[in-house]
Amino acid sequence: MKSEILKALRNTEGFVSGQQLCEKLGVSRTAVWKGIQKLKQEGYTIEAISNKGYRLLEAPDVLNIDELESYRKTRWIGEEIYYFDVTDSTNTRVKQLAEQGSVHGTLVVADRQEAGKGRRGRNWASPPGVSIYMSILLKPGIKPQSASMLTLIAALSVTKAIKEFTGLLPQIKWPNDIVINGKKVCGILTEMDTEINHINYIVVGIGINVRNTEFPKEIAAMATSLLLEGGKEVIRAKLVQEVCFQFEHYYEIFMKTNNLSGVREEYNAYLVNLGRKVRVLDPKEPFEGEAEGITDTGELIVNTKEGQKLVSAGEVSVRGIYGYV
Repeated sequence: MKSEILKALRNTEGFVSGQQLCEKLGVSRTAVWKGIQKLKQEGYTIEAISNKGYRLLEAPDVLNIDELESYRKTRWIGEEIYYFDVTDSTNTRVKQLAEQGSVHGTLVVADRQEAGKGRRGRNWASPPGVSIYMSILLKPGIKPQSASMLTLIAALSVTKAIKEFTGLLPQIKWPNDIVINGKKVCGILTEMDTEINHINYIVVGIGINVRNTEFPKEIAAMATSLLLEGGKEVIRAKLVQEVCFQFEHYYEIFMKTNNLSGVREEYNAYLVNLGRKVRVLDPKEPFEGEAEGITDTGELIVNTKEGQKLVSAGEVSVRGIYGYV
């Protein structure tokens, strides 16, 4: 009920009367009053005036089911939401839920991870109270070879969400790192469970540095946060739902064509590598060239002295000639 009270307060300009809340929620005035008191105890500033009702003045940056559900504006992402104060990895949790029959669009969010995952088996630093750790369960009717494109869909979704939500100008370092002013603010890890020619499920894991002010020594030079870049506090639960909203939008475009043709132009507009010299760290034969954008299936087009080459996500790493981007 607290999430419904929060949603009503947030969706109304001015005051919401106790009677309106009673009718909307189908509960008594006493139940509404108790719900308001619980929210106040959790740090919400709610003004109550006789004959006017209740008005939300300020909300804390907390992650919990009530917050996540009150900001939800998606149709199918978040039909099931699971929140954990601490977990091993949100990707691991989603995989467990998938095996138990959870639905397409299930969302898992945690305040802290004890075994956060990055690409290529790296750990993802996951301190509490400052970042977003979220994973989405997908059960798309696509071939396994098409799954890597969903990583690019996730990157575009996060980029658009951050831009809309903060006014900052994030960019994508192909294929799926989100950077602001040349420093990484978000990482994305896509995992899947497949049979020979069938996807059982896909897990899209997203980690966003929101309120971080310091980072482990090994990544400090190339990591940043929304707070460091924008100087403003960000309500994490609201940003989670904005990411879900954008992902739902771009995912549905992708599913119409089973490729990136419908989002390619927009993705390239955010591509920090576009028109830049890059070094492709192919273990077989590293090479350099100029990035020209992506194909309809997500490969990076690189123009080299030997001609045009296509680089597939997941196979190699791409770096700028003089640094991370």
